[in-house]
Amino acid sequence: MNEIHAFQEDRPDKGKLRIQLTSEINHFPVADASISISYTGVPDNQLEQLTTDSSGQTETIELPAPPLDYSLDVNIEEQPYSEYTIQVEAPGYEPVSIAGAEILPTVTALQNIELRPSDTSGSSENVFVIPAHTLYGTYPPKIPEEEIKPVNETGEIVLSRVVIPEYIIVHDGSPRDSTAKDYYVRYKDYIKNVASSEIYATWPADTIRANVLAIMSFTLNRVYTEWYRNKGYDFTITSSTAFDHKWIPERNIYNTISEIVDELFPNYLSRPNVRQPILTQYCDGRQVQCPNWMTQWGSKSLGDQGYSPIQILRYYYGSNLYINTAEAISGIPSSWPGQNLTVGSTGDKVRQMQEQLSVISGAYPAIPKITADGIFGPRTAEAVRVFQSVFGLPQTGIVDYPTWYKISEIYVGVSRIAELT
Repeated sequence: MNEIHAFQEDRPDKGKLRIQLTSEINHFPVADASISISYTGVPDNQLEQLTTDSSGQTETIELPAPPLDYSLDVNIEEQPYSEYTIQVEAPGYEPVSIAGAEILPTVTALQNIELRPSDTSGSSENVFVIPAHTLYGTYPPKIPEEEIKPVNETGEIVLSRVVIPEYIIVHDGSPRDSTAKDYYVRYKDYIKNVASSEIYATWPADTIRANVLAIMSFTLNRVYTEWYRNKGYDFTITSSTAFDHKWIPERNIYNTISEIVDELFPNYLSRPNVRQPILTQYCDGRQVQCPNWMTQWGSKSLGDQGYSPIQILRYYYGSNLYINTAEAISGIPSSWPGQNLTVGSTGDKVRQMQEQLSVISGAYPAIPKITADGIFGPRTAEAVRVFQSVFGLPQTGIVDYPTWYKISEIYVGVSRIAELT
């Protein structure tokens, strides 16, 4: 107990944690799972015992975290987050242990875990150890590349237009490491994971937006130019900071970052008369300097001064940089209707959204069943509000841009429409 008391004294602030469990097979929520929380440094002392509800979620709990200034001041070198171990057990699924979940003060950590059904032989525990955040730990600096790739080389594969992929394949190591595992990851989940691994979720919102735009543009350059496939590899991108970005299996993300990715995900960065997304490279600005690239700590300083996302990006990459929007989004049954759907809205887009919510409510019973009549009434608004609560969106009851695409994403997952088409 003395260890725990000392731990809490060093962490006077509070962060929040919410855990959500789904099945790896059908993306349905996993209810009635048992979850134990302990300090990673004191694993035998359980702090919290949680149970998931019908939506596969735990309640949101508060946990001790270091002072907020640790993640806001470039000159403070103490670790700015607390580390916790999460142990999950659910009937019919393999147990999971995640050591090193990172809790920052003032923000909510979202730990999303896909559970693998167990077989009759009795599966062993899946153990994940989360390494240090890139702004705190030591990682190889980015090897410089040209920000615009030549597209006239013989045999080079280049897509004809910029499309947001539904999934990308992440090689969890350097490109030539044949022992590294490949992961099939939803594009938005990848961006949220990288941003949570490479910047602090406590930073100004417009600093987070600038960094998310840079991460997305870099990633879409890899997708658009088929960079690694063109070199004979079977993956989209790597988790090596020397080549790409840091992506970490089973790490938690943060509510501030998740909401911004949902808001911005179809966007990327362009230059005039260049079709491909810009390979926006950057460094931290404290351990590594990188002239002509964005520095993450520098972008934080500019955000503190009130710079907008595009002002931050142009400060580093030049005044002819602009924000573009992809021509298409893969894996979505129907595109955004162009305006918010709210009480009083009618038509085919309302009916389609209601049909999707009805399918989703079959997997998530907390979401009220509604009639797909094409009329947006109070019951539809309530179903939307509950959906937003379950999936971490602002609870407005209005189907805005992020909510439309989140409904489509979850609908595709639980209905398995992607496999059928």
